Amino acid sequence: MTEPVTSPPAKSPAQAAASAAAASFAALEAQLDYLTPAEIDLVRQAYRFADEAHLGQLRKNGDPYITHPIAVAQQCTEWKLDAQALCAALMHDVLEDCGVSKADMAERFGPQITELVDGLTKLDKLEFHSREQNQAESFRKMLLAMARDVRVILIKLADRTHNMRTMGDMPRSKWERISRETLDVYAPIAHRLGLNNNYRELQDLAFKHLHPWRYRALSKALEKSRSRRKDLIARVQAEVENAFLRHGMEVRIVGREKTLYSVYRKMDLKHLSFAQVTDIYGFRIILPELLDCYRALGILHQLYKPLPGKFRDYIAIPKMNGYQSLHTTLVGPFGTNIEFQLRTHTMDVVAESGVAAHWLYKASDPNSRASQDLNTQWLQSLLDIQQETHDAAEFWDHVKIDLFPDSVYVFTPKSRIMALPRGATAVDFAYAIHSDVGNRAIGAKINGEQAPLRSELNNGDVVEIITSPHARPNPSWLGFVKTGRARSKIRHHLKTLAEEESVALGERLLRQALRAEGIAALPADDEAHQPVWDKLLRFTGNRSRRELMTDIGLGRRIASMVSKKLAALLSEIGQKPDLLLISQERFGAAAEDRPSQGVVTLDGSEGTSVQYAACCHPIPGDGIIGYLGKGEGLVVHTEDCPHGRKLLHRDAERFIEVEWAEEPTRLFESAVVVTVNNGKGVLAKVAAALASAEADITHIHMGDEPAQAATDLRFVLAVRDRVHLAQVLRQLKRTPSVIRAQRVRPTRPGN
Repeated sequence: MTEPVTSPPAKSPAQAAASAAAASFAALEAQLDYLTPAEIDLVRQAYRFADEAHLGQLRKNGDPYITHPIAVAQQCTEWKLDAQALCAALMHDVLEDCGVSKADMAERFGPQITELVDGLTKLDKLEFHSREQNQAESFRKMLLAMARDVRVILIKLADRTHNMRTMGDMPRSKWERISRETLDVYAPIAHRLGLNNNYRELQDLAFKHLHPWRYRALSKALEKSRSRRKDLIARVQAEVENAFLRHGMEVRIVGREKTLYSVYRKMDLKHLSFAQVTDIYGFRIILPELLDCYRALGILHQLYKPLPGKFRDYIAIPKMNGYQSLHTTLVGPFGTNIEFQLRTHTMDVVAESGVAAHWLYKASDPNSRASQDLNTQWLQSLLDIQQETHDAAEFWDHVKIDLFPDSVYVFTPKSRIMALPRGATAVDFAYAIHSDVGNRAIGAKINGEQAPLRSELNNGDVVEIITSPHARPNPSWLGFVKTGRARSKIRHHLKTLAEEESVALGERLLRQALRAEGIAALPADDEAHQPVWDKLLRFTGNRSRRELMTDIGLGRRIASMVSKKLAALLSEIGQKPDLLLISQERFGAAAEDRPSQGVVTLDGSEGTSVQYAACCHPIPGDGIIGYLGKGEGLVVHTEDCPHGRKLLHRDAERFIEVEWAEEPTRLFESAVVVTVNNGKGVLAKVAAALASAEADITHIHMGDEPAQAATDLRFVLAVRDRVHLAQVLRQLKRTPSVIRAQRVRPTRPGN
């Protein structure tokens, strides 16, 4: 959108006539020959509607505002977009700037055109905490609208292209922000969708307004280089044309020049001077059939020597945005490197127009299905990410990962090609296949060999994911996955899992607290007890029973306070407390410092709703206490932990009594420090002693100071219980070179 003004600069008669011509429907009508008369009439109605809505509005240069929507629609006609899209392009600022309601537009133009226009409307009327959040929310709306209907982003890109072309009329203070946004967001989206012409133009226009001096200097250098190399380019073109004529091949040869921005980027990234950038010029060769591309490649390689490592076959393995071509760099006359791109006409249309190629084909051949599936996988993944990510900034972070993919191509065991961003891991591959495969992954085979899930994938790898029905996503995966899809799926699963576990813990805590009030069980979630639950939820401020249980499990609500209110509500409907049960629960094992809520039994299967404090590393056999932290679930400390005791004295009502189950289901971590006489192989001896005692090493730290004669090795070990830990320590003490081995005890806070 471009802001209208009311005080235009003075114009000459010729300029005024040009403005009037640009504002008329005739400027657009000449390009609508691919539409039916009825469709042209619909576009004309949209033009009149937009013209009336923008009446009296002027652009910064004094032109009638309607010239901007017409220019946007003209860009859309180059892609042969349908009549609905052209109507939306003409009216894309009407809802935002002119006070026209969606209902009015829907009544006149129908729901589809109205939804397209609404998808293009910015979120000016909503309140946001920051400009960044506003932008993130705008981009989320744009991308989701695009996922539902790709015409939205095509119109948006046409809008941004025209605004960048006329940026000179905007206040200079806005140049940097709009240009940076174009480089960071709109150009990558154009590239991701295969809109190569728009991508190149947006980059150059943004570069021009972001770094005007550098743009002018490079532009002059390129102009000089063009005139100096004119004879060389003409010679290469003539030699290539003659080579193809000798072999009786019909080809179309088009010269290609790097954009100023891509030259600048190469100079900046590789610290080169302009003279050192050797691949500014190249040729595109358009051929009739796919096999002709490979024949032409052979002819070129006979004519000039290929540069090793500079051949890419994007026909056999297309890029993620559908791009197909053969790329080869040859050493031409005078040792000049020249890149050639070989492709068919169909590939050329897709390479330049990307997703818009669908409408180009539709206009020329209504039955053609070519290019219809371009980017549908990525567009669908936007909707998948949105379902699991309701925060706009987080959504935008996920999408940005996928907007800058330097692709790597790998294969499934059944030879299906998968395109992933550079640096993608086996976990990214698993989620690219299916979310269930990712959630159940426990390992991977890369080229037939066992490999960790965090292994980075390389071009040509054959990847097989090993799954288990009992596996779950690991939170540590978030530290190395590269795709937005994998990241959002992992986060969603962990959030869902944490909520389920919090609900179960909340029910358990409330049930035990209710027993202390003399009620043996929670009231049923049925029609008879619905009034009781409704009153309790009004008391706690929760929307549902599930939400209440989650809050109790996460420590946002105190189970004993909720149980007192619930007991009172139950007594109102005649359910009296059991005095014997009260006596058993409250006084059966009374102790001075005993927390007021019921006992929770721990066996290690509780999941993320129960955390074992890292300050003291409690293990079965230790005396333990449980702290119900706000929003973090139940945190278990040892009884003698200074941190836990401090919390108990400060916030006793948040503590509940916990005890170990008779048979824990897993190993627990304990910290151990081993003092050794430093020498060759001492760490191997200690590790062997731990292995013989059946203790797993989960972490080891040797300190940052230089090695001394006596050195402390700090381990975090996985053991069964205190008895097992005692056996481990005895085994360590019997090991040669070990001076001392002991369990690490937490120090007092502040020490």
